[in-house]
Amino acid sequence: MNAILLLKLAAFTYLGLIVAGLLMPGVVGLRDHLRALPEFIRKLFWVYYTFIGLCLISFGFGTFVLAEQLASGTLLARSVCGFLAVFWTVRFIAGTFVFDLRPYLTNRWRRVGLTAANLVFTCLPIIYGWVALRGVE
Repeated sequence: MNAILLLKLAAFTYLGLIVAGLLMPGVVGLRDHLRALPEFIRKLFWVYYTFIGLCLISFGFGTFVLAEQLASGTLLARSVCGFLAVFWTVRFIAGTFVFDLRPYLTNRWRRVGLTAANLVFTCLPIIYGWVALRGVE
């Protein structure tokens, strides 16, 4: 299997995650929920939300543009891929065991979207983990 191609394909999955993240506030009625919170907490949430979005953009763009370097097997490349494998593993665990999304899965498209996101959250740690552990070919 070609690690560079896999990484470039993985990079495209970030586009879907970014779109899902942009749709999420409307789907869950986030603004209504945040209205009841103090101003500082509302702003803190939006800053965190923005930082997460910037991380997704950076991870995806970096993975696409630097796929050859990430597949090179250097210590830095393996460390970055290892970090991303752990990051996405923890994200999958949190999504599976921490968040109860059932109240928001009110139609087929939302269930399909969650299934697609979970597929991405499953594939990303496998891809990054494989690249991190395989070393140099």
